[in-house]
Amino acid sequence: MATFEWSSAFRRGLEQLEAELKARFLVAEKEFSDDLDREDFRSGLRVKKLKGRSDVWEITFAPDGRATFVYGDPKVEGRKHVHWRAIGTHHQLGL
Repeated sequence: MATFEWSSAFRRGLEQLEAELKARFLVAEKEFSDDLDREDFRSGLRVKKLKGRSDVWEITFAPDGRATFVYGDPKVEGRKHVHWRAIGTHHQLGL
């Protein structure tokens, strides 16, 4: 299983999300984690690189819910490490 960390901006964004969006993210995060181990993301998560950024990815967890992340150096040998950067609506993130 992969390891994860949240930036302070991500934590703030998650705290500010409406309850429904927060719940949807937590479900999507579990699916993302499961898919990450297989390196095959289900289409509903719409995991993709941000335009113009080779290192930053986004995940869609609701019609207007996005989270961005980068892959970091592994904290546990042989496991991927994900650093969640920001979370919010499309508008809040400026995407």
